[in-house]
Amino acid sequence: MNKQYLLFAAAYVLLSCSSKEIKEKKTDEAIIEVKIDPARTFQTIDNFGASDAWSCQFAGNWPEDKRNAMADWLFSLDTLQDGSPKGIGLSAWRFNFGAGSARQGEASGIKDEWRRAESFLDADNNYNWNRQQGQVWFLQAAKQRGVKDFIGFYNSPPIQFTRNGKAFASNKICNIGSNRYQDFAGYITSTIKGVRQKAGVDINYISPVNEPQWDWSDGGQEGSPYYNSDISGLVKSINQALQENQLSTKIILSEAGELNYLYENRGKPGKGTQTDAFFNAASPDYIGNLSNVEKIITAHSYFTSSPFDEAIKIRKQVQLNISKINGLKFWQSEYCILGDNYGEIKGEGKDLSITPALYVAKLVYNDLVNANATAWQWWLAVSPYDYKDGLIYIDMNKMDGKYYSSKIMWALGNYSRFIRPGMKRVELKLSAPEIHASAYVDETKKKLVVVTVNESKSDKKIVCNIEGNTAIQKADIFLTTATKDLAKTPGMLNDLTLPAESVTTIVISY
Repeated sequence: MNKQYLLFAAAYVLLSCSSKEIKEKKTDEAIIEVKIDPARTFQTIDNFGASDAWSCQFAGNWPEDKRNAMADWLFSLDTLQDGSPKGIGLSAWRFNFGAGSARQGEASGIKDEWRRAESFLDADNNYNWNRQQGQVWFLQAAKQRGVKDFIGFYNSPPIQFTRNGKAFASNKICNIGSNRYQDFAGYITSTIKGVRQKAGVDINYISPVNEPQWDWSDGGQEGSPYYNSDISGLVKSINQALQENQLSTKIILSEAGELNYLYENRGKPGKGTQTDAFFNAASPDYIGNLSNVEKIITAHSYFTSSPFDEAIKIRKQVQLNISKINGLKFWQSEYCILGDNYGEIKGEGKDLSITPALYVAKLVYNDLVNANATAWQWWLAVSPYDYKDGLIYIDMNKMDGKYYSSKIMWALGNYSRFIRPGMKRVELKLSAPEIHASAYVDETKKKLVVVTVNESKSDKKIVCNIEGNTAIQKADIFLTTATKDLAKTPGMLNDLTLPAESVTTIVISY
């Protein structure tokens, strides 16, 4: 029995009914037709992740039972007694290599102590590998629970190398001169090797700049603006240092502050059209041929998630832009809910309910399906703020406190726990605008995963118009709703209802 037949058979059994049944129910608006074509494949998924900024520097020092519980929520692939996942199984973890603003205290100019970051590089230019202990704990906890991809990111060069001796910029100017590129590159290679020795973790990727389009002159956090030419020069120095130190770590670029900067300038010449700037051989800033530069362009989905029709257009433009460079992949590498999103949802105000979770789940769908993202990464894994920026929320206490899961975390888990690295997105078509669904196949483990987002306030029944014989071993259904957290739920595949305001994952083994 060939692979294609099995895949089609699996898709058929998923929500199957005969053509006659569809015709008999055509007047029932609650019935939604689904068509899956497993033979038509798109991008291969790399990972789903989140970052340790900034709270893990403290949460990683909390009592062992509490930090382990948080780590289980984020990384665990284990299941509870009822078959529900213990955690959301993130497959990537972003480690913030700080610039050293924490040791400057109030003199750093960063008012919020929780946004200052430690550095392994001390004031005397010696390395202290006992720094960043809380973050290192989470790094090791991620590895112990099966995470494979580790991304080291640098919001600012170390304060020893910046123009103003601070971890944020002055006068909107790039905070490192070309005469310090080699120093920064040496620091990067040293921290990669130091973390390997200290924590036993290999940093697979480094991301040396963050949202280079912004000014980073307000002292809100560590950061520096860069022109594309600055990034190009810095990356050449980093690439050389990685080669000289025989490190296989890959460089990823460029954490654009909005998706649009990948294909247009948006009023900031020299800081936009970054796909062409770095990966088009005709560009003066071309670095796509460097040995350690991965063929990945990264950007953030901030401020481009609403209204939905416009959000779709932007992501299709991203996909078109990326597709012009042979072999180039796109990672959505940072997001939380910011701004007012055209009145649809506001970033201010912590909200553990299903409402922001549905908004995020729909955005993940949009980035995966319309932008062909091969990775999707959240911003703050652990947040102390009254904002929609966390997967887990904690009291603003350095040593101990209460912790809470959010529905955003569990809804992300509907993707991250089941869509594993190496799976391929396959074609899925729907006839209902209020349902957003995508499908993924694991050809090695013989699994088909379907994730649906029902943002409407009514239950929806779905059926499939593919006919064929069955070759199914089992199928499992997992729900995130106002009352369920990625709960394994009984259900009949030939009579499946998507609850109102829910994210549903269907896992079919064939």
